[in-house]
Amino acid sequence: MRNLILTFPSQATEAVSIGNAATIKLKTAKIQNIVITGLGGSAIGGDLLRAYLADKCAVPVIVNRHYYFPDYVGKNTLVIVSSYSGNTEETVAAYKDAVKRKAMIFCITSGGEVEKMAKKHKHPYIKIPGGLPPRAALGYSFFPTLIALSKLGFIKDQKKEIKETLVLLQSLSARYADHDAAGNQALNLAKTLHGKLPLIYSGADKFDTVNTRWRGQITENAKTLAFGHVFPELNHNEIVGWEVLTGLMKQIHVVILRDKEDYKRIQLRMEVSKGIIAPLADSITEVYTEGKSLLARTFSLLYLADWVSFYLAMLNGVDPSPVKKIDFLKEELGKVK
Repeated sequence: MRNLILTFPSQATEAVSIGNAATIKLKTAKIQNIVITGLGGSAIGGDLLRAYLADKCAVPVIVNRHYYFPDYVGKNTLVIVSSYSGNTEETVAAYKDAVKRKAMIFCITSGGEVEKMAKKHKHPYIKIPGGLPPRAALGYSFFPTLIALSKLGFIKDQKKEIKETLVLLQSLSARYADHDAAGNQALNLAKTLHGKLPLIYSGADKFDTVNTRWRGQITENAKTLAFGHVFPELNHNEIVGWEVLTGLMKQIHVVILRDKEDYKRIQLRMEVSKGIIAPLADSITEVYTEGKSLLARTFSLLYLADWVSFYLAMLNGVDPSPVKKIDFLKEELGKVK
């Protein structure tokens, strides 16, 4: 897993090349919504696109994590079928449902049943390299799809933002990989989280998916539970829960993901909430984005999460790569058709 994280900047660069080389020919003039269907690591790529494109795309982008689609999906919907392995059972079922609904479809996959179906139905698809844990293939699921949506005319060209992001990732890789460096932010945060229950807070609009990714990487790589919520919603419910279980609360370390462009009232809510939580929790760590563009800032936090989860796995004495409980669950589900 360390090597996969270390070389993520190279993966992102390759993914951009794949996206640039891909040919997706679809008549999209009548498209009213875009639905990305996928699970796990593939769905995270879709969620990132949803958040990133919220103020860049004229039609809504929605992520579907189910065996079928909501009723509004039809001939004026662009369905993006995203399955890294190509065999995710929910995604394969949703693909069949999209065909029945006569939606416009293109796919992104490394092969499997999704590739077979794309060939059968003559749907355009982007083939990405296989053989990785899906959570380690985020670059492959995100960048080609982003570029495809630009080619299809849904968003403006993102070359400048992508270039900045790739340069920043290379810089961060060198910084976080040096486990002997006293100022290694990823390692230091992992040490702080070791033996604690991580609770991730962030703003809701641009960074809710980054929040989800932090929790997912910690649970899958470090094999420890992690929870989270977003502002302002948590100020209307969860904040009240910081009251009764004082012993448990002292085992919670809060990580607040912050961005220079967080909405002003959200910034205020974060400050006031810190004052409420600080005396009750183990402690609070604030993590800030790096970079100029939203894309670079988003990936700065995503990449930090990768390294934090890896170092936390090392401190926990566990191999970050296997996901035995997920494998067992799939085996049990596979027994029932």
